Amino acid sequence: MIRGMGVSYSRMEDEGIMLPVIHSEIDYKQPIFYDELISIKVHLFSVPTLKLITYYEVIAEERGVVCALGEVSLVFMNSATRKPCRAPQYVLDAL
Repeated sequence: MIRGMGVSYSRMEDEGIMLPVIHSEIDYKQPIFYDELISIKVHLFSVPTLKLITYYEVIAEERGVVCALGEVSLVFMNSATRKPCRAPQYVLDAL
């Protein structure tokens, strides 16, 4: 998702910012079968400040059904102090 926005995660790391997962959950709705093509849609419903919360839909392409729904929360963190920090401006600009 970060790369898809045109933001380099390695740039954030080079600048001393980490983005660890602090919470994740998934609801399985339908099975996905071997060799079945899927697409994953990522949604953001709020502008991140300290936390980035992403929502996911996993869709079986041929059947057109949602197979799973997920949510992942990440926190922007200073890698030296291990304390939360604000999202870099270039991440906010990429939204």
